[in-house]
Amino acid sequence: MNTSALAQTGRFRARRVARGSVTEGAARAGLAARGVIYLLVGALALQIAFGDTKEQADRGGALAAISQKPFGAVLLWALGIGLVGMALWRLSEVFFGSVGQDGRSARKRLMAGVRFAFYVFVAYSVLSFASSRNQSGGSSDQQSRDATARALEIPAGQWLVGAAGIAIVAAGGWIGVRAVLRKYHDKLRLGQMGPRIRRLVDVTGVAGGAARGLVFAVAGVFAVRAAIDYEPDKAKGLDDTLRTFAGTPLGPWLLVCVAAGLVLFGVFSFAMARWRRV
Repeated sequence: MNTSALAQTGRFRARRVARGSVTEGAARAGLAARGVIYLLVGALALQIAFGDTKEQADRGGALAAISQKPFGAVLLWALGIGLVGMALWRLSEVFFGSVGQDGRSARKRLMAGVRFAFYVFVAYSVLSFASSRNQSGGSSDQQSRDATARALEIPAGQWLVGAAGIAIVAAGGWIGVRAVLRKYHDKLRLGQMGPRIRRLVDVTGVAGGAARGLVFAVAGVFAVRAAIDYEPDKAKGLDDTLRTFAGTPLGPWLLVCVAAGLVLFGVFSFAMARWRRV
């Protein structure tokens, strides 16, 4: 092998290492940012369960809570940048594949594309809030009703909303089942964890994932109901979905359990930021 070929190989390896380091940093920052949001949403939902707040238990409420803290503006920008990192990581999975035996399959790339689009939207909303310091942060409930109303106005809109609701229900079930089956083990560096850490990760991963999946599924049910009845007001965002749990025969205790699960999922996201294979 001549000197030119060696130099070219060295440059290729350097670019691959650099790209890997950037992608890993973006992924870990994004997972940590996701953890912060779920911790705050869960904490707000717990306050609602005990009748201590009228704040929105959704992303807007979480951002408003952060903005009121010392150095809130700095924290908001850091959170938004972290979520940009999450979006870029998912985009890299579209082009280069993800970890695992089937990481380069079309199905995994498609899922990465959906996640990329989702986190672009989330990052944009957080950065918009950080730049405007809008104290309301926007209500997920109103956004859901507005989006549903617009969708119902287009041709075949009722079918589209119903299909979207069913897809959300299926996604919630998929999230919950995978959490209970501990499928996240495939993506963790389990060998670097001690027994206590693994138990903690399993508690937060199973309980947190199940709670997150349940919230998704219930929100999807409301979307299907809005489509069937042709009433956009029956669609619910995260805040109204969580408050619905308090209106069940189990009373606020079901909301307490779900809210605690969301807090645990926030903790699990921090564990993923530390030990996930990227």
